[in-house]
Amino acid sequence: MKTLTIYDPAMCCSTGICGADIDQKLVDFAADLDWLKSEGIEVKRINLSQEPALFAENEQVKTILETSGVEGLPVILADDEMQSSGQYPDRVKLARMAGVTAADAVAQAPAPATSCCGPGDDAEKSSSSCC
Repeated sequence: MKTLTIYDPAMCCSTGICGADIDQKLVDFAADLDWLKSEGIEVKRINLSQEPALFAENEQVKTILETSGVEGLPVILADDEMQSSGQYPDRVKLARMAGVTAADAVAQAPAPATSCCGPGDDAEKSSSSCC
């Protein structure tokens, strides 16, 4: 079984649902990681504010922090091999990193959070076949 390890920047939680400003990218990333778990991938998340020693113990992560600072986070490793740094990849990229078929990732990706009718649902729009 492949293991994906994410070294996150310091934050109160990994879900993105903290405080007044919800970070949708983190919410989506957490959902994508849950999907990977359902595909049999082991996922470990390490938070800088909660486990700083683990960042110093991993030479790859330590090097990223020394060269890029916290802007180099998150660092994503697949079976201890560097896959990504400085960004939260989408589901398809995560699937590739984890060795999961990309087609499965696309087929099971969450639907966009927009309505097909768009803003201002009125009677004319709601009578259409999309609403």
